[in-house]
Amino acid sequence: MTGPANSPRSASRRAVLGTMGLGAAGLAVGALAAPSPAGAVRPPAGAAGASAAGAAGRRWRVGADEARHARTWMSWPASRAVWGRDLPGVQDDIALIASTIARYEPVVMCAVDRYAAADARALCGAGVTVTSEIPTDDLWMRDSCAVFRTDGAGGLDALGLNFNGWGRKQRHANDARVARYVAEYREVGFGTADFVGEGGAIETDGDGTVMATESSLVNNNRNPGWSRADVEEAVLAAYGAEKMIWVPGIRGKDITDDHIDVTSRFVRPGVVMVQLPPAGRTDIWAKDAREQHAILSAATDARGRRLRVITVEGPDTVRPRSDKFVDSYLNFHVVNGAVITAQFGDRAKDAAAKAALAAAYPGREVVQLDVDRLMTGGGGIHCSTMHEPLV
Repeated sequence: MTGPANSPRSASRRAVLGTMGLGAAGLAVGALAAPSPAGAVRPPAGAAGASAAGAAGRRWRVGADEARHARTWMSWPASRAVWGRDLPGVQDDIALIASTIARYEPVVMCAVDRYAAADARALCGAGVTVTSEIPTDDLWMRDSCAVFRTDGAGGLDALGLNFNGWGRKQRHANDARVARYVAEYREVGFGTADFVGEGGAIETDGDGTVMATESSLVNNNRNPGWSRADVEEAVLAAYGAEKMIWVPGIRGKDITDDHIDVTSRFVRPGVVMVQLPPAGRTDIWAKDAREQHAILSAATDARGRRLRVITVEGPDTVRPRSDKFVDSYLNFHVVNGAVITAQFGDRAKDAAAKAALAAAYPGREVVQLDVDRLMTGGGGIHCSTMHEPLV
């Protein structure tokens, strides 16, 4: 995550979540959650992400975000233990995101119980489908939801990444089961990856290349005892990819250990977009963004293409005065016919980011939303959504 404009970022993205305690988090995974690979030295070669729907010779691949969607999955925030007095504002932002996406494609909102579901229906409106059949702990569906894969022949399955509360930093009994429950709700095959991670930690171009921060995945709080090569093997197998581009990232300064989907995004095969900080910023997050830009500018993808890097500059000013605020234009969600992103009240930078996204995604409307309450909680629009591809 990038930090607030002209302000160093604190070591507490979603810091309120940390008050729930590591002990409770460590006890949270129930019978339906896939086990953590604790103690493993290497993942089993070729076994990652084996699907119940898989058949010999089928190649399952996680597609690009911009491929046409069947729907978007979201989760309704309902816990005052997590959000405290900020909960109503965060609910308003999630409802705004959901109702905006629903103008372009179906949205399914998961809620922890019938009371939360009723609140979600009231705020999101009739255009959003709300279900309490898939109970959740928090709203970060990019990380807890199933990652969907296709086989190029009309097949769809769902992959669980063994969500463990971002390295057991947050209670996650329900969220650990979300991926499996979503697959059951959709009646598609379900498999689990051989590594522990989150959807927001991995960017894919859908054409054989993925990228991620080492700080998030090569980390003992997710994959103890695993080398970078071990994690890479498991990620490539699960995603059906051939090449992984690594950037170092930042460990231990936010709950995600620096997910890549706030700073660097694939636009399409061979093209990435990176958000750079204003020139005057020198904090660790600004350094991280510049390092990602340098590495990606020199990288090639699985097809041997030198990556074209589009840069977007972060805002000079933002409205909230919070050191947890995420000032990312790139935590956007691509939907059928549109790109849903944030605005921060910096007219010049907001306009420049909108123009850059419009040029990167021709034919799609760019919709900028004020979701400051959500982004003060340490995540953004992409973090709160998961796309299901149309097959």
